[in-house]
Amino acid sequence: MKVLILDKDNISSSNIKYSLEQEDYQVEIARSFSDSIAKLKKTEYDMMLLDTDVDEKNGVSIIQRLRKHSNVPLIVTSSTQEPINRILALEYGADDYLEKPFNILELKVRIKAILRRIKNVEYEHDREITFGDYRLKTIGRILIRGNEVVNLTGKEFDLLYVLASNPGKVYSREDLMTEVWGYQYFGDLRSIDVHIRRLRGKLEASGGGSNFILTKWGIGYYFNEKIDDAYEG
Repeated sequence: MKVLILDKDNISSSNIKYSLEQEDYQVEIARSFSDSIAKLKKTEYDMMLLDTDVDEKNGVSIIQRLRKHSNVPLIVTSSTQEPINRILALEYGADDYLEKPFNILELKVRIKAILRRIKNVEYEHDREITFGDYRLKTIGRILIRGNEVVNLTGKEFDLLYVLASNPGKVYSREDLMTEVWGYQYFGDLRSIDVHIRRLRGKLEASGGGSNFILTKWGIGYYFNEKIDDAYEG
């Protein structure tokens, strides 16, 4: 598995690199945003770790800039303690978020959870789920409407895949956290709401409507199997 680290802190990034290499990850380090983009264009990475402190002026907005170039699975780290920072990072397209200082073992757990979920989906033999004008394909992990690809992050794809695979089934936030993240999120379930909101927004922006994912108030979310009688699972 290839991991790219964007971090201007030499000591921190070198320590993370050393620790990950002990588990046979191939790790490269970028010191600037432009350097990371150049590396992403040259190499296909399985995971990226981005420290928002690399851009002290713009903070988490660097995630927006990155997402214009790549949908690589992304874990964001930051020394900022404000809760809004986590929410914005997820809104802008991060798959996960860690406040510094963090335990390297926790980072490894989160990396493995994301990679495991991606691997499990890709191993299915070209499953395709159709709903409305959309096709959700496990090979390539893409969502297509008509002839256009809808740009989803890894976590958005995973959430949609879990929900659309079980239309009508209501998932609590805790259920979705376990299914998609693969571990307990230490009591912070707001990231589910953020990702669902982003996913609904992208479905609506693509012209297909936002009523596929519905809320069961007080419980969680479910996929609306009745929105299109031609649904195939």
